[in-house]
Amino acid sequence: MSAEAQRITEWYRSQYEAFEKGLNGDAGGTVHDLRRKGIERFTAVGFPTTRDEEWRFTNTAPLARVNFAVADRTSVQRVTRDDIAPYVLAGDTIRRAVVINGQFVPQLSSLEGLPASVTVSSLAEALRKHNPVALAHLGRLASIDQNPFAALQSAFLLDGLFVHVATGSVVDDPLHILILATKETDPQAIHPRLLIVAGDRTRLSLVETYAGVQHARYFTNVVSETTVGEESTLYHDLVQVENPEAFHVGSRYITQGRASTVVSNALTLGGGWVRNTVQTKFTGEGGECTLNGLSLASGEQLVDNHTVIDHAVPRCASHELYKSILDGKARGVFNGKIFVRRDAQKTDARQTNKTLLLSDDATIDTKPQLEIFADDVKCTHGATVGQLDEDQVFYLRARGIDLQTARDILTFAFAGDVVDRIRIPALRATLDSLLRARLRQGRIAPALP
Repeated sequence: MSAEAQRITEWYRSQYEAFEKGLNGDAGGTVHDLRRKGIERFTAVGFPTTRDEEWRFTNTAPLARVNFAVADRTSVQRVTRDDIAPYVLAGDTIRRAVVINGQFVPQLSSLEGLPASVTVSSLAEALRKHNPVALAHLGRLASIDQNPFAALQSAFLLDGLFVHVATGSVVDDPLHILILATKETDPQAIHPRLLIVAGDRTRLSLVETYAGVQHARYFTNVVSETTVGEESTLYHDLVQVENPEAFHVGSRYITQGRASTVVSNALTLGGGWVRNTVQTKFTGEGGECTLNGLSLASGEQLVDNHTVIDHAVPRCASHELYKSILDGKARGVFNGKIFVRRDAQKTDARQTNKTLLLSDDATIDTKPQLEIFADDVKCTHGATVGQLDEDQVFYLRARGIDLQTARDILTFAFAGDVVDRIRIPALRATLDSLLRARLRQGRIAPALP
């Protein structure tokens, strides 16, 4: 390990020790062993480098250069409803769970009217009360050994959100999970954990939003573990609109039971340095998974999307569409892996990655992958990279539309292929406004500090 890597691990080790001392009675609680294993693993390996195959297109040096301190828990009390108002999803039937600096904040949440069969609570509270579902599922999917950021998040695991939908329950009204960071004097790291368990024959709709209350430099390191039971359906939308100075690492793990359905739409519209990882695994036959993604980056932003779909059992289907729109000197990365195991016959897997480059300086590294060990399958994958079609631009200009408006129309149409797949009208309308605002900004997004 290099001297710089040693400095980084020593910094986070010192932060961990101070963090543990500040927990008082919670230090010896249920998650203490998970924290200890997390810091030991991170101390041993540190941040990944471009020598690691999974990170060869993304340099973690900008993240490693900043000494991020553990977020101040007392600052949560300063956040008001006016502060969160710009990020609240409108709708009388939409319930809201607010997590600030990694802590669940009940006074800013709105969970009235939830059925008794549905639990939405602080993860810390669920563990303190020895909730058997939370205890059984925490740490079961997230890989500390394979993901250094999951190890780091586990080291500082304190709170987040626990969602449990009991067997046979149907929740048609969306639950909006709002995860925010506050502005502090020193750069801060927040480590929220999301634990979502949907029992058999359930239906659930979730929206996750990530943002910063004010412009600040911070590091969001979130781990999400989601279990979807047999014959269950999960609709999931994720919107990341964090500050241009922010770093964001999201590690999402999903497991699907027999005949289950997962539809996930992930939109990355903010952050200066972003890495999104999604891993989903079929554990029962007849499952279906749809992963859609849209990234919009300009200035010197970096957005890295990694996906893994594991067809471990027969007769499952996966559909994947990831799109990127890159302007200025922005960089994009896409690495999508589909594994079809030896016994996973009758698999139907399709993957598409499309990138639109709006400037000569924007770049994308794309690597769609199929690893197939079964012989009775239907699998396709492909990637395209290009600029706006000049014939289409000319067509619009010939009808009296100025050049910039013509480019915006075509760019928005490219993005609309993903946005239109979102089922919640209020969220589609919000994203429509956000996308149009970002397009008007053009190449003026701040550079990463």
